[in-house]
Amino acid sequence: MVCLGNICRSPLAEGILKSKVFGFKTTIDSAGTGDYHTGTKPDIRSINIAKINNIDITDQSARQFVIEDFDKFDLIYAMDNSNYENIVRLARNENDKSKVKLILNEVFPGENLDVPDPYTGGSFGFKNVYMMLDEACEVIAKKINQNG
Repeated sequence: MVCLGNICRSPLAEGILKSKVFGFKTTIDSAGTGDYHTGTKPDIRSINIAKINNIDITDQSARQFVIEDFDKFDLIYAMDNSNYENIVRLARNENDKSKVKLILNEVFPGENLDVPDPYTGGSFGFKNVYMMLDEACEVIAKKINQNG
C-alpha cells in the first residue's frame, strides 16, 4: 500500500487489509513515495478512524518506498495516479511495473480513480477515505482468500 507520506491513506489500507486476511500467510505493508514523515506514526486522524472501526494502526511507522519492495511484494497498490507514476518510474523492468496497481481499480476496474488525500481536510475526509479503502480491501481480501 503506497501513498505520498505514508501517514494517512496507506497506513489505513494496510490496517484494513490486515484485519480482513487475518490468519492467512501474507505480508502486508505500507510506504510513501516521499520521505517527509519517515519514522513517524500515522496521522492521529487515521489512527482515530481506524480505532472507531476496531483496527489498531498505532504500531506502524512511516517509511519510504524502495526499489527492493518490487522484490518483496507480489502486488503494490498505489492510492492515486501521482504515486502510481512515481512507483512505476522506479521499476527496473516490465515485471516490476506489472505489480503496480491503483487500489480503487479493484472496485471500479479501469477507471483509474484516486483515493483523495485527506491530510489537509477535516475528519470527514478520513471517514470517506476509510470507506473507500474498506471496500477496495474487501475485494483484495476475497482474492487472497480464494488463492489461500
